[in-house]
Order: sequence, then structure tokens, then C-alpha cells
Amino acid sequence: MTERQLVIVGALMMLIGVGAGAFGAHGLKRVLSADMLAIWQTAVLYQLIHALGLLLIAALSTRIVGPLPGWSGLMMLAGIILFSGSLYILALSGVKWLGAITPLGGVAFIVAWALLMFAAWRHL
Repeated sequence: MTERQLVIVGALMMLIGVGAGAFGAHGLKRVLSADMLAIWQTAVLYQLIHALGLLLIAALSTRIVGPLPGWSGLMMLAGIILFSGSLYILALSGVKWLGAITPLGGVAFIVAWALLMFAAWRHL
């Protein structure tokens, strides 16, 4: 991903995350059980944290040469989609097998941070 793409996607993920947080706090509070609302809130938290991560990668991409920041950004986006996305759907649908997808998103987050760490170690 390019610096421009990272900023756009990071800002979009922040926008969606803030909206999802507000929707959970106001629109779903009376609809979901406490357990499902906690799952929704976890999805929002991880989305917001990793959307900031995308913006951080964009900021660092001008100082870190090579493809690793772009790959880190792609993995972070994949993590948001797999981790938060599966939790959003789980909270709304109650379909438990979706919880099996969530760890794949967690692995993508770990890989993304590891790639960023390695890129910084090599180039900063």
C-alpha cells in the first residue's frame, strides 16, 4: 500500500470504527445481550487501535524504504476485516462458528506489527 492509500484506508477505518462504536452504544444497547454487546465493543476497540496503526504506518512510510510498510498496512487491514468484521457479524447474528475466523485476524495483526518492527529495525 502507498502512503496515500494507507492514510485513506486508515481514516476510513477510523470513520467506520467511530460510527460502529456510536451504533453499539446507542442503537444496539437494547437489542443485544450484555455478552454480545461486549463482543461488539471489542471489535470497535481493535478496529480503532489498528486504524491508528495504519495512520502510523503511513507517517513512517516516508522514512522507511522498501515494501515492508505497505505489507504491514495490508496485513493490518486484513486483521481489521477478519478480526473486527467477524466479531461484528457474530454479535449481530449470534452465529458462533464465526468466532473461529477471529483468531486469523489476530494473527494478521501480529504479523503487521512484526513487519513494521522489522522494517524499522532495518531502515531507521
